[in-house]
Amino acid sequence: MQRQAVPLSRSEKCIVGTGLERQAALDSGVTAIAEHEGKIIYTNTDKIILLGNGDTLSIPLVMYQRSNKNTCMHQKPQVPRGKCIKKGQIVADGAATVGGELALGKNVLVAY
Repeated sequence: MQRQAVPLSRSEKCIVGTGLERQAALDSGVTAIAEHEGKIIYTNTDKIILLGNGDTLSIPLVMYQRSNKNTCMHQKPQVPRGKCIKKGQIVADGAATVGGELALGKNVLVAY
């Protein structure tokens, strides 16, 4: 089986999709999901700190870690500081997701 060795630096959501892109991204486990609702008080490439219900919750992010399939795992924060989020909202994307949806490549514009 062939795999892409390095993920794209700027993936794009597909224009024409099947409708299963969001569920596939959630099932892959590469996205970070908020376990509680609250307000983002700090965001960095290493972690996201969430203030909610009087306690502080730290969400660690994966930085260029090797996976079991010898590929690279990496998470990018998607929420700005000061934003209020709900439980279950996606706070960080993986290398093959954009906005919580599967994004494996680039959209190509073809004219003929």
